[in-house]
Amino acid sequence: MNQRSLFAERRVYKVSELNAEIKALLETRLGGIWVEGEISNFKLHSSGHAYFTLKDKDSQLRAVCFKGSLRMVRFRPEDGLAVLVHGTITVYTPRGEYQILVNAMEPQGLGSLLLAFEQLKQRLEKEGLFDASRKKSLPLLPRKIGIITSPTGAVIRDMLHILKRRNSGLDVLLYPVRVQGEGATQEIASAVNYLSHRPDMDVIIVGRGGGSMEDLWAFNEEAVARAIAASPIPIISAVGHETDFTIADFVADLRAPTPSAAAELVSGAREELQLRLSSCLKRIRKAIFFFLSDRSRQLQLLSRSRAFHLIEERIRFLDQRLDELAVRSLSAWNQRLAGDRHRWQQLQHRLEQQNPRQRLLRQQAQVRLFYTRLQHAALQKVEIYRGRFAALAGRLETLSPLGSLGRGYAICRNDRGQVLREAAKSFPGDFVQVKLFRGQLGCRVEEIGD
Repeated sequence: MNQRSLFAERRVYKVSELNAEIKALLETRLGGIWVEGEISNFKLHSSGHAYFTLKDKDSQLRAVCFKGSLRMVRFRPEDGLAVLVHGTITVYTPRGEYQILVNAMEPQGLGSLLLAFEQLKQRLEKEGLFDASRKKSLPLLPRKIGIITSPTGAVIRDMLHILKRRNSGLDVLLYPVRVQGEGATQEIASAVNYLSHRPDMDVIIVGRGGGSMEDLWAFNEEAVARAIAASPIPIISAVGHETDFTIADFVADLRAPTPSAAAELVSGAREELQLRLSSCLKRIRKAIFFFLSDRSRQLQLLSRSRAFHLIEERIRFLDQRLDELAVRSLSAWNQRLAGDRHRWQQLQHRLEQQNPRQRLLRQQAQVRLFYTRLQHAALQKVEIYRGRFAALAGRLETLSPLGSLGRGYAICRNDRGQVLREAAKSFPGDFVQVKLFRGQLGCRVEEIGD
């Protein structure tokens, strides 16, 4: 084939066409495969899809797990986790990059359920949901309990039988739920939220019978754990057998090894209290009987004793002495009262002699006399000062320039405001001001004489 025929038979692909061809080829040849590797650069998008890289020591492969498939993964994927994924090799045509579209994932080493259990347990423990300080005590005598479990099966029958036998007056409210399978988690969490906010509820039991880890998984879900942790009233977790442990056991206020044991816990307090009360009453009666018997014997011995009769004589003597002291005390009191009455009469007589009203009248007369004298002296002073003032005013008027001006004299000043006392200090043509008794004149010098 020569070069001309090569160019004549050539087919030209667009980039998108070539990527589409490669995508179809890969998906046909590698439809569904298993790949093992370590997760790196794991990112959970706001859409719910996960994007990450699978790698080993020599190479790496881009991977994507869409929301629907990621929801089926029991554990939480994270960087550094060795996993085994199943999916389809495909090409992301806008960038021409091939990747694996993951539809299943499981951890290597640990099972997916066990890994998910450990991951959630560690996360909730860090948040403090397992702390003993936040756990609530069971009520001593609960009046109403709620049971969240399946309405069918041996578990609820055994619990009701124990509650009726041990405490027939206990009020029980059953909230029926599915305890495994799809939708069980949401039903259990909703039941906990409802019963925990009823004002008449005292304690709640969440439980079911034994089973595999998959059967008990609804009690390992985060929604159930957080609903139990948020409950304001005590919750007992009674899931499976004694060897089974769930996340609900760690979060609950108390773990019962079995549902039957949980029923005994909430109903046994009343029975135990009744037994203890009955025992205490018997001991109190016995103690009172021995106490009264002992005191009765002692009383009989004292009644036959000489000391007992001496006490009676002493009491009679003290009664007579008390009467005597009462008579003497009354006499002394009357004497003191008479003396006080005499002193009061003397003080009243002295008070009348020193009557404040009479003293006040005398003081008022003296004040009026002093006021008259003060007024007369003040008028005399005013007249003296008035005469002195008139004399000084006359002298001041005689010496005042205004007085001279009133008699026809005038004051003459030059243009600099200086008083002219000699005609020789001015010259013809100078401007002068002449101050009269009333007003002033502006004049110009025409002639100067002696």
